[in-house]
Amino acid sequence: MSSAWLLPEHIADVLPAQARHIEELRRSLLDVARGYGFELVMPPLLEHLESLLSGTGRELNLQTFKLVDQLSGRTLGLRADTTPQVARIDAHLLNRVGLTRLCYCGPVLHTRPAGLHATREPLQFGAETYGHAGLEADLEIQDLALDCLRSAGIASVTLDLGDARIVRGLLADVALDAARIDAVVAALAAKDSASLDTASQGLPGAARPGLRSLLRLYGDPEVLAVAERELPAHPLIRAALADLRWLASRVQQAHPEVRVGFDLADLGGNAYYSGARYAVYAAGSSDAIVRGGRYDEVGAVFGRNRPAVGFSLDLKELAALVPARRLAAAIRAPWSEDAQLRAAVRRLREQGETVVCILPGHEHEGEEFDCDRELVAVKDQWVVRAL
Repeated sequence: MSSAWLLPEHIADVLPAQARHIEELRRSLLDVARGYGFELVMPPLLEHLESLLSGTGRELNLQTFKLVDQLSGRTLGLRADTTPQVARIDAHLLNRVGLTRLCYCGPVLHTRPAGLHATREPLQFGAETYGHAGLEADLEIQDLALDCLRSAGIASVTLDLGDARIVRGLLADVALDAARIDAVVAALAAKDSASLDTASQGLPGAARPGLRSLLRLYGDPEVLAVAERELPAHPLIRAALADLRWLASRVQQAHPEVRVGFDLADLGGNAYYSGARYAVYAAGSSDAIVRGGRYDEVGAVFGRNRPAVGFSLDLKELAALVPARRLAAAIRAPWSEDAQLRAAVRRLREQGETVVCILPGHEHEGEEFDCDRELVAVKDQWVVRAL
């Protein structure tokens, strides 16, 4: 029999020091997003399953916890990704004609961890732009993601660019069922040539050699020139390569410290990407810490197919990559019913100071806060004195 206090696998409490670190990062990232004009939304943690999974594909379905609503009898889902909810808010609640910029930060739940040491309860931060089909929106979202990482203290990053339209262009004239397309995408993402050969067996024309070429098309900007020579001259492919070149040049102008690369086979992330997509890697992390891109079809199932582009990251994962900020110095104060003391403590807190009152019987316990001053009585007045 297991102990009652043990948590499920890959679920953990966040203790004070780490919680403070994560919360400070959350506030910092939300401030950066607000500086770009993004509005904060807070979707519910659970909603009707068909709404959560609309248009998102099999991958998200497998990651979603399901339960029965005791009020309606309908199946509910605990969100595994916030983007479909934000698309619903844009389509049905805000219903704006022009541009909408939305951001969010809240927990999501996964049925399985993404890796050996990953949590099943990421704290997802993200930003979405709706209503603009041009590359300006893609570039703004990438700028925001990079500025968020800079504000968090991530100094050395690599931006990998790709585009979902390249594979779509290669398979445009090929009839494949969903399972086989999934197998092709998985083989490309894993750079698994044997699995790709199996999944692409019998594909006509230039589709199969084009898919095999993608396995080699990753690295520096020269990749785009090689892709133009080796891949078919399909309109989707040509448009994708031109857009990637445009985005890369603008990112490098604004962020010269960021290394920009390309991975034309990487279709990682959710199944709804429709155009340029990207992943950001940081030193010390084996997996992408940010994923994003364009997903223009995400709102179609809600009756409003608006252009959409965005990104998301896990704040818990981000917090593990950067050192915690030093605690602001605090003031230690005795506990007393003395009205003047209590008034002095209130005034200091109103001024933004942290005042830790030492409760009776705890005078000799260790302190979690770095108290460099104390509140003491001097000639019937309570004053702050350095320790």
